[in-house]
Amino acid sequence: MFSKYKRKIIYSVIFGALVFLGLSIFASLEDLKEAFASYSWYIFPIILLLSFCNYIARFFKWEYYTNVLGIVINRKMSFIIFLSSFIMSVTPGKVGEVFKSYLLKEYNGTPISKSAPIVLAERITDFLSLVLLSITGGLMLGYGTELIVGFGIFFISLILIISSPKISHSILGLLERIKFLSRFSTRLHLAYDSIYQMVRFKELLVTVFLSLIAWAFECLSFWLIVNSFGIENFIHINIFVATFVYGFSTLAGAATMLPGGLGVTDASMTGLLMLVSLPKSVAVASTLIIRTATLWFAVVVGIFAVFAYQKITHRKLSDNITE
Repeated sequence: MFSKYKRKIIYSVIFGALVFLGLSIFASLEDLKEAFASYSWYIFPIILLLSFCNYIARFFKWEYYTNVLGIVINRKMSFIIFLSSFIMSVTPGKVGEVFKSYLLKEYNGTPISKSAPIVLAERITDFLSLVLLSITGGLMLGYGTELIVGFGIFFISLILIISSPKISHSILGLLERIKFLSRFSTRLHLAYDSIYQMVRFKELLVTVFLSLIAWAFECLSFWLIVNSFGIENFIHINIFVATFVYGFSTLAGAATMLPGGLGVTDASMTGLLMLVSLPKSVAVASTLIIRTATLWFAVVVGIFAVFAYQKITHRKLSDNITE
């Protein structure tokens, strides 16, 4: 699986570089240079720390899910496997994060169909938390609330469907009539059993709470970034508006299923910051900094985690992992 996604990761990096270049040209290189020069770079390590705090909170959610599913693995190895999946952050819709299921299979034999639904559960709770975090700022601005509420309704509806064995088994029954999918009947049912356990009321409350904490760290880092420029007559924005801009842009990018939301998240973020009267150069600079400190920092962390996994296990990543 790792080599399968190598080319996609490389293409995503190139695409990301083109997005950065496009935004730089849009802002005017001279104006952007001035904005970067006025930025308080001493807080950048704090921004990276807040991003890592996001990863820690999400790791606790991963740990909670593995405990719910009865997957036994020591915490150190679990943490490395969890971080290793970040190398796939720039895969379409982050589906490459199923990579951690492959590593679990390789490390302790956990069936992929048992652990892979964790990725779906993670996405559902991540998006619900972003909806909850963003709604206040959206109401303050009077913008984007329809999309945010729409996202919320969609994921709540998805949870209700998954929570109903009768409805879900009916859907599985229809899928099993498709010749191609009928071969995976057992795996589909095992996957459903896993996701069902993770969206029960108690489990949902715990994981949405952890997600709120996780994404609050990144919303806070974004707020720090946009308010750390020393440009004359610079307009500062409050935490609720900053949270809305970050949350809305992340949701918009996720909706496209593009790798890391590239292009859409960046353009939405820049446009919304300009909408709240930030200078174009500051809007672009803020977008470039937060994307570097979140998306691309995650990829770098993932690369180091993959090397750590290979060093600890004394084996190269295999592309021949099967159920």
